[in-house]
Amino acid sequence: MKYQSSDLVPHKSAPLFTPANILNEDVCLPAAVIKKTALENNIQWMQRYADARGVSLAPHGKTSMTPWIFQQQQAAGAWAIGVGSAWQASVAMASGIRRVLMVNQLVGKANMQLISQLKSAYPAVEYFCCVDSLDNARALSAFFAARNQTLDILLELGVPGGRCGCRTTAQALTLAEEIARLPALRLRGLELYEGVLHGDNPQPKVEALLRDAAALACELERYVDGEFILTGAGSVWYDVVCNVWLEAPKPANCRLVIRPGCYITHDEGIYLEAQNAILARDKTACDLGGDLASALELVAMVQSVPESDRAIVNFGKRDSAFDAGLPQPIAHYRAGKSRELAEKSIETTGIMDQHAMLKLAPGTDVKVGDILVFSTSHPCLTFDKWKALLLVDDSYNVLETLETGF
Repeated sequence: MKYQSSDLVPHKSAPLFTPANILNEDVCLPAAVIKKTALENNIQWMQRYADARGVSLAPHGKTSMTPWIFQQQQAAGAWAIGVGSAWQASVAMASGIRRVLMVNQLVGKANMQLISQLKSAYPAVEYFCCVDSLDNARALSAFFAARNQTLDILLELGVPGGRCGCRTTAQALTLAEEIARLPALRLRGLELYEGVLHGDNPQPKVEALLRDAAALACELERYVDGEFILTGAGSVWYDVVCNVWLEAPKPANCRLVIRPGCYITHDEGIYLEAQNAILARDKTACDLGGDLASALELVAMVQSVPESDRAIVNFGKRDSAFDAGLPQPIAHYRAGKSRELAEKSIETTGIMDQHAMLKLAPGTDVKVGDILVFSTSHPCLTFDKWKALLLVDDSYNVLETLETGF
């Protein structure tokens, strides 16, 4: 039997009272909430950064997969929305996004068919995907030529031991030459993702990859019809990408595109650290004024205090990212009133599917039914656990339900 959501409870954090306030227990908890003020700040800050550097912004939509957020990013000036799959591309196009940058390979007959249908349904939308092999290029050419459609593609450059992408300049040039002979394919530029480079000091390796990419772009220029798109930059190295590419020789008609994604809600973990590093090394980021703010929070209830130094709250791995640090409490409420939360007085120490374990410092007053607000690290893996998130004001009044497209 096909499952359908109940009309009473359409998703797991459904507001059951109108108007709804999170702290008044008007919403089924746990809930993932987005602070509207912080979200708007982040959208504007990153767009101002891209504008100040003279580059285009294509936020990676796979972070949120939230059509309402896509629309806000586009309205603020985003050149495109980045996605990682044919399905994600369909969500973006159905949301009214005018340009979709799929920074991944399009493989498989059904995925190709979906893109073909999308191109027919949304003829005004520009769609791009990546290629790093002749086998894939030939398959795409045959499929789209048979349907009298042209597919815009970016050649992907990778690194040894990384994920997708041509490993050498020679391989990339050979592939570009072959693509030029194939029908139904139009080479539009070069893509990479420098975030696959890790280590104690990856910046020199990142800069070397970027310089290699700029040099390769100059050699690829003769195979590209019209504007050359050169794109990279996740949420960690977007300043370095701008610095290197703005100074390097590149095709005359070149559009530089950065693709950070996690800035949209930022966090209090790994992306806070990354942004602090950017502010420490990048004058433009400092001169903009303001900064990114953590906008995504997890609100949960204390459901058990079985020991004097231990409490259990009602969220778990099914509700929050836990790969880059456990969610940690940042606010404590009882009966809708804020309570003092001393540093290290409450600490998340473990997590299971539906439970999180808290360590309580001596003398910490926590009771069953208290509400705790948690910050998170790595927003991508929190977003994808929710069919809907709640947009709230700074007093936790629910303003809107934001459906996701996972």
